[in-house]
Amino acid sequence: MTRRPRTVSGAAGPGLIGVRLVPTLLLADADADACGMIRDALLEGTGPADLRIVTSAAELDDYLHQQGDHDDVRTSPPPALVIVDHDLPGNEQLDAVRSIKSNTQLRHVPVVVLARAPDPDQVAAAYETGANTVIPKPVTFLALVKLMKVFTAYWLDAAALPPERA
Repeated sequence: MTRRPRTVSGAAGPGLIGVRLVPTLLLADADADACGMIRDALLEGTGPADLRIVTSAAELDDYLHQQGDHDDVRTSPPPALVIVDHDLPGNEQLDAVRSIKSNTQLRHVPVVVLARAPDPDQVAAAYETGANTVIPKPVTFLALVKLMKVFTAYWLDAAALPPERA
């Protein structure tokens, strides 16, 4: 029996009736290995998700504002959830999170911050900028798979999120 991938790749856009078929997760992380592990862990998750990846705070801003290389909603659909690496280039003092949460068009989008062994000051700073959750990055792939299953089950299945804005 061949297992089908649970993520959508390529130019996934709105369905024929204008509704996205699967939620889009936007991952902002410059570490290609970490992005690959997260992608693979999502394949083991509980439901389908469309993972999009950006590698800097500037690219995250372009994606969220549909500018530059991300100006087409068909190839850069609005995210249901944004995951930001604490050490993302250009994200000093979590400015990327602060920018999302201070924008009236974006503040409804949940933002999760991933941090390597966060200290209490980092956690407090992340919540002060508006992060919805701070999660330590798991060290092993098995721990990451377990985290992604719980994470996606909560954020994409159980949580009632605000409706997508046009």
